[in-house]
Amino acid sequence: MKLIDHSQVIKRTNRRLVSNRFFKTFTFVSTLFGLMILALLLYRLFTQGFGYLDLQFLQSLPSRKPELAGVKTALIGTVWLMAVVAPTSLILGVGTAIYLEEYAKKNRFTDIIIVNITNLAGVPSIVFGLLGLTIFVKLFAFGSSVLSAGLTMSLLILPVIIVSSQEAIRAVPKEMREASYGMGATKWQTIVRVVLPAAIPGILTGGILALSRAIGETAPLVVLGLPLFLAFLPRSVFDTFTVLPMQIYNWTGRPQVEFQDLAAAGIIVLIVMLVVMNSIAVVIRNKFQKRF
Repeated sequence: MKLIDHSQVIKRTNRRLVSNRFFKTFTFVSTLFGLMILALLLYRLFTQGFGYLDLQFLQSLPSRKPELAGVKTALIGTVWLMAVVAPTSLILGVGTAIYLEEYAKKNRFTDIIIVNITNLAGVPSIVFGLLGLTIFVKLFAFGSSVLSAGLTMSLLILPVIIVSSQEAIRAVPKEMREASYGMGATKWQTIVRVVLPAAIPGILTGGILALSRAIGETAPLVVLGLPLFLAFLPRSVFDTFTVLPMQIYNWTGRPQVEFQDLAAAGIIVLIVMLVVMNSIAVVIRNKFQKRF
């Protein structure tokens, strides 16, 4: 019978304890560093732009004079853009995920489609801008409109929504499907009444991340030819418009210090929009988590 060398066991245990403490300290310092950078950025933004946040700033059109400039055009344009992007990307993304997980045959062709969708999530956003310029602006002649930009941004975030929705649908226990079939429900009834409600928390999590990316992207919109300065509001999805990231980009390029402060105030407005949008999605997600 082989004897246990207690000294070797103690040494291995000590090495594991030291490694555990090292990685615990390393992850803590990394988290602390990230929080410090975030706090520094927020402090700089609020100290620089908080003084410009008032009703006049939100209700005024862009102007070449800093004291008269506002974000009304860009704010309304951002709302128009999200009104196109959110339903288009969610309907197409969730529909594609349902087909791939519930209806498509598991073969090599399906695997190739899934791999390509996953790879599209890592493609630079400017490539989608070129795609939107070729298809929506020139081929379909939509111009630099809300519709062109909305469809382009929908293509940009579609892979993320598809992949996250697939994972959420795949995580629904098979027992729930089998119980539904046992009660006499059809496949579509099972998907609508059992699978989708149980998968909504995961779907919304991916949707939140994707829409947050869409609302802050600038490169595809620059390629589409959106104006940096626009003094009128869009009235339909076929009108030219601008968004908050474009307006902020315009102000940061100005040499006057006042425009730099206006850019900081615009970033604060953009952050508030993101927080409100994400909060609504989180409330919906938590409501369905309690049910399932």
